[in-house]
Amino acid sequence: MKLLTKLTLTSTLSKIATVILFIILLPVLIDRVAFQSTNRLLKQQAKKVMTNIQTNGIDYYLQGDSTYGSYTLLREEYISLERARHIYSPDTIQTAQRIIEGDTVMYRILNQAFEYNDQVYELEIGKTIASISQYNSPLQRIALYVLGMLTILTLLTDISFTRILLKPLQTIIQTKLINPVFPFKEIPPAIRTTTRDFRYLDNSLIALMNRIKEDFDREREFTSNASHELMTPIGILQTKMENVLLSNDLDETAMGKIMEMMKTLNRLKKIVHSLLLISRIENDQYARQDNIQPEKMIGEIIQELTHRLEDKNIRMAVSLQQHITLRKLNHDLLFQLFYNLINNAIRYNKPDGSIHISDTLAADGSYTIAIRDTGIGIDPSDIDTIFNRFRKKNTIDGEGYGLGLSIVKSIADYHGIRVKVVSEVGTGTTINVVFPSVG
Repeated sequence: MKLLTKLTLTSTLSKIATVILFIILLPVLIDRVAFQSTNRLLKQQAKKVMTNIQTNGIDYYLQGDSTYGSYTLLREEYISLERARHIYSPDTIQTAQRIIEGDTVMYRILNQAFEYNDQVYELEIGKTIASISQYNSPLQRIALYVLGMLTILTLLTDISFTRILLKPLQTIIQTKLINPVFPFKEIPPAIRTTTRDFRYLDNSLIALMNRIKEDFDREREFTSNASHELMTPIGILQTKMENVLLSNDLDETAMGKIMEMMKTLNRLKKIVHSLLLISRIENDQYARQDNIQPEKMIGEIIQELTHRLEDKNIRMAVSLQQHITLRKLNHDLLFQLFYNLINNAIRYNKPDGSIHISDTLAADGSYTIAIRDTGIGIDPSDIDTIFNRFRKKNTIDGEGYGLGLSIVKSIADYHGIRVKVVSEVGTGTTINVVFPSVG
């Protein structure tokens, strides 16, 4: 999962958790606020009543009676004033029932006792619970609507800000890890960012890419120079051995030893030629301007290898589409690629075996040539290493030394071709050469 996705998911989940918690607590909070507001209102009304009594006297309410009571039209509020036997301590606000005209009603009631002219009075002011809670549901809905809009707005803001914040990291991944093709021709420039961590990561990757490029260039230069330098002594040795063979004073034993030496020297010469070929491919010394018909090229390769097929009595079946043309490739290199693969299919096949070459044109435009043999197969643990130089397993003879498939890998990488290997020991091997597009 991408970092942006994780951050977005974390932000979304945290906001959802906050919304759920708010929804759970909202009724309690609104009730608490409503009751606190009611308590303040009751205290204000009590203060107003006391002010009227101080200003106008107690008769302003009692008017000669021992009690006073006043209710609103809908009995939502009331004020009660009467003589009391003793002073309550302290003043209280509570929720209690009152019977009004035969109906039992729940009120939020303030009780306050005071003395006036040496007489104890009790003031009671009440407000119905129903009137206090009548706005709770609308307030909850409004609060939920506002919370929902704020959550969506903050979520969109977080996603936008996160994208902007992580854009340098995405640029680093794209330019330093995904787009570069090894071996590096150019090192991408440093990105512009104010985030210290991203700048440190980018500089570290650039330094690492520079070291890799320098090491690879040194290895490539050494391979090229060593191969060139080896050709001279090999040529001299080969010439001297040929001259010795032309002399008439050698017995059969000496001639046999020289022939063995010549055979070893030829193998060494093949290795040097292969290393030179790989070096030239990696140095981008081959043009890619040829148009190739796979069916025609494979036919030429099979014609050259006919004698090897006959030696092992191997049946060859080819079913390639004639109208396919591959463009902007190097003919010689592609010829070498398929020559090595078909030659290996013959070399590691069983006597009286078979080889089948077919192709597939996929809907996405990719083109695949499959070479399937009935040979000895490759152990699954060795498949990832068969393209490494000088690594060869299950060889029948001493030829090859692992450079054949290494050349195949270099040519494939040079053309952007993928080579997939599927094999089973004792059953055979299928090698798929996948071209990204046709035409």
